[in-house]
Amino acid sequence: MRDKTAKKGSSRPGAVPAIVLGTGLTALGVVRCLGRKRIPAYCISEDLEMESHSRWCREMTTRVGPLDDVAGLVSCLNLLPFDRAVLFPCSDHWTLEVLRLPHRLRTRFPSSASSAEVNRRFVEKMRFMDLLREAGVPHPRSAPVESPDDVSALTREWGGRVFLKPSNSQLFHRRFGEKAILVSSVDDAIARFRIAHEEGLGFILQEYIPGDASAHHFIDGFVNRDHEVITCFARRRLRMHPADFGNSSCMVSEDPGQVEPAIEVLKTIFKTAGYSGIFSAEFKFDERDGFFKILEVNCRPWWYIEFAARCGIDVVEMAYCDALEQPVSAPRSYDVGVSFVYPYYDYQAIKNLPREIRPGIFKWLGTVVRSKQPVAAWDDPVPWIAGIGSLLSRRLNYWLRATETSRK
Repeated sequence: MRDKTAKKGSSRPGAVPAIVLGTGLTALGVVRCLGRKRIPAYCISEDLEMESHSRWCREMTTRVGPLDDVAGLVSCLNLLPFDRAVLFPCSDHWTLEVLRLPHRLRTRFPSSASSAEVNRRFVEKMRFMDLLREAGVPHPRSAPVESPDDVSALTREWGGRVFLKPSNSQLFHRRFGEKAILVSSVDDAIARFRIAHEEGLGFILQEYIPGDASAHHFIDGFVNRDHEVITCFARRRLRMHPADFGNSSCMVSEDPGQVEPAIEVLKTIFKTAGYSGIFSAEFKFDERDGFFKILEVNCRPWWYIEFAARCGIDVVEMAYCDALEQPVSAPRSYDVGVSFVYPYYDYQAIKNLPREIRPGIFKWLGTVVRSKQPVAAWDDPVPWIAGIGSLLSRRLNYWLRATETSRK
């Protein structure tokens, strides 16, 4: 087995390597957090993306496919040359597959995670709904729907805005390119439900809490093996794209005291579930009753995990130490008021804002320059350069196809 890349950088003497499962922005953030702590990071996914251009990314000749099951992962791990390595699953799929590894490999390739049964309570939306009810914490009205009649009856009963939330969001997004389906009418809801149901995908119906992007708050952190939240990083969304069920495109780190009720909700949930490990939770503040209502919890690395680290809360290092049963250093404070922008998505977001509140292009560019970003980094510039090149190439190809079509 050989290392396919020379982009190694210097490693901490005697450091146990890390293996990153998954691709994209999440994997890039994990690789960078590890690399800056001089921990060698190996990416073994077949479909590597921007993370492959990082100065700290090391590739192996043995790879796993994006949806390989535990058998494929076992075959791959057995071929790796490491006596021991820490696993970092960067998706719900890989988190559950890692937890299904046989004991022999779990010992050789440890990870910071609870049991598969505990993690399924967060990954599977219907189980998560049951967990929130058991914990007795504020959350949107939700109910499973198994037929068009269920969709019709609940939509009419609840009134207001509702949406269909897939029970398996990763598979749903791969198939339909959406996170959820906002219901515009009962007939529309039934039609969309039938299409997805035929694909074997289940749904819950959930009320849509009113409020714009700034009503969303995120709390990221780490839970120790006694199921206690030992550190938190709070951030507030300012813009998102797409508007209803998109990803944050602009946000700011905030004082945890501003979201203390939400942190207490998380403590209750983790105690109830018996969870330990890293997490990223999303809340939406409901002005109707003054509660922070929990929307979801990701019990794995997430898109903007590097932002937390650059503000002072490096949960990647915490998870690494926890997996190796080493002391976990948990900082209690971080930089507050730090802005963050994902330029590509945020440009789309501001284009869709009403003209009276839309920032001018130069004001927006000034915000971008002053903010931290998920891909651009002075100490690791190639992923951003490669991304710009890829974007320009796609735009050029689109323009050439459109020009060719207009000539016909």
